[in-house]
Amino acid sequence: MAIHTATSRRQAAAAPVYAGAAARPQGGASVTLRGLARAFGDKQVLRHVDLHIPAGQFVAIVGKSGCGKSTLLRLIVGLDQPTGGHIALSGAPGGEEEPGSSGVRIMFQEPRLLPWERVRGNVEVGLGRDLPKAERQAIATRTLEAVALGDRGGEWPSVLSGGQKQRVALARALASGPRLLALDEPLGALDALTRIDMQRLIEKVWREQGFTAILVTHDVGEAIALADRILVIDQGTIAADLVVASPRPRHRGDPELAALEGRIIDALFNDQAAGI
Repeated sequence: MAIHTATSRRQAAAAPVYAGAAARPQGGASVTLRGLARAFGDKQVLRHVDLHIPAGQFVAIVGKSGCGKSTLLRLIVGLDQPTGGHIALSGAPGGEEEPGSSGVRIMFQEPRLLPWERVRGNVEVGLGRDLPKAERQAIATRTLEAVALGDRGGEWPSVLSGGQKQRVALARALASGPRLLALDEPLGALDALTRIDMQRLIEKVWREQGFTAILVTHDVGEAIALADRILVIDQGTIAADLVVASPRPRHRGDPELAALEGRIIDALFNDQAAGI
């Protein structure tokens, strides 16, 4: 399968939809991996991965279960350490930053909300305790408005639907103005219509705020709907690196997108006729 190198096709978008701390960073972080490897005992999960993601790009990672895609994401955000190679994140005001820094946030498949905190309090968790209480509350309220939950801040998480809980989790990840947002199958447990609604919301806030987004998903259609670029992981390496050139907003059922989805699915099942 041929590998196509993707380039960034967008600049950081308009200012964030909320006003927060004075030190809030603008724009995305670039990500560079050189010879990245991760082994668990004798099992080599990732091997010699080289990758560059320009600042502000939306990248989706797809692959079969156990191929290493979530491991790759965890390494990038600093939740795990490589057994070989190097990871560099840049774009911070002071230059290069470390994985796991304050400019990096991750959203998981489960919302992981604190049941003893109200909705606004759960968003404030993403801000830490360095800001005055009134400022934390104001930022949390504005961020909830950005995910269409501005009127639910005083409620308990238990009264929210699954999709609403994921909106709160997204608001918590966005509250600190991240330069890099990692999304580890955050929509996998949602019903089909709620999932489409959340996809549109994620795309909206990404376009507005200009952060770099890296999405791990099993849903090839979701990857094509959201990403500038799709990485196909197979046996611990990047088997294909594809640009999604279709303009936004993208329309489901578009023949070109359907054809690309078919090629990627063929590639995932090692169909040599895929032509990737």
